[in-house]
Amino acid sequence: MQGDRELVEFGGRWARAELRGDIEALDTLLTGDFAAVGPLGTVLDRGRWLARYSSGALVHDLFTWEDVELRRYGGAAVALGVQRQQSVYEGRDVEGAFRVSQFLTAAHGAWRLAALHLTPIGERTALMV
Repeated sequence: MQGDRELVEFGGRWARAELRGDIEALDTLLTGDFAAVGPLGTVLDRGRWLARYSSGALVHDLFTWEDVELRRYGGAAVALGVQRQQSVYEGRDVEGAFRVSQFLTAAHGAWRLAALHLTPIGERTALMV
């Protein structure tokens, strides 16, 4: 399906922009009201998300987006995938793997990322299914 190919390509562009800390590319990929929920429950708006790169606080050595499942809802979509990163944030190692939910919208003829939610992938406990 054409739309699915566009969404897969979008995910690749997003991951490459995050890896490089490419604020100009991210500027075209995020909606104006973009919001992200981090692995500790912190909410970052678009400005704070991009500021992590412009300040030099966040640097990636590796950033991948894989095992993606796409669900389309007309002009909206949800992408569920795995983000793996080898990164340093404010001098601290923040390497890890995260299950990510991306919420996308087809605004003005192009897919854009409206929100995302990251959850660390950890070991399963007896209480988890």
